[in-house]
Amino acid sequence: MDTTTFNALIGKTVTEIVTDNEYIITFKLAGGETWKMYHSQDCCEHVYIESIVGDLEDLKDSPLLQAEVVSNGDGPALSEYTDCYEWTFYKFATIKGSVTIRWYGESNGYYSTSVNFRELR
Repeated sequence: MDTTTFNALIGKTVTEIVTDNEYIITFKLAGGETWKMYHSQDCCEHVYIESIVGDLEDLKDSPLLQAEVVSNGDGPALSEYTDCYEWTFYKFATIKGSVTIRWYGESNGYYSTSVNFRELR
């Protein structure tokens, strides 16, 4: 994902957030934009939302003051049988509060563990 595109969300207002289990979060913005956070699962990989810290409701109906993404593979793997893994942290904040969505991805090393955050058109 292009970090510049993600930073373009700063100042925009989320009107609705829809979670679909631990694999998809959809953000609807004032003005009609819709963004989807997900990973297209493939063989020999597993990418999912490991945790959400904060209340997603704090992101609604107030302009985003922070929209930041940080990824690393330095933290501990959740399984000793994982060849390749990646943590991805999406950090959002409004004047009402902040939320960090932590994704975890693991694979055999041949498949991507990255998270997609794309505007739906």
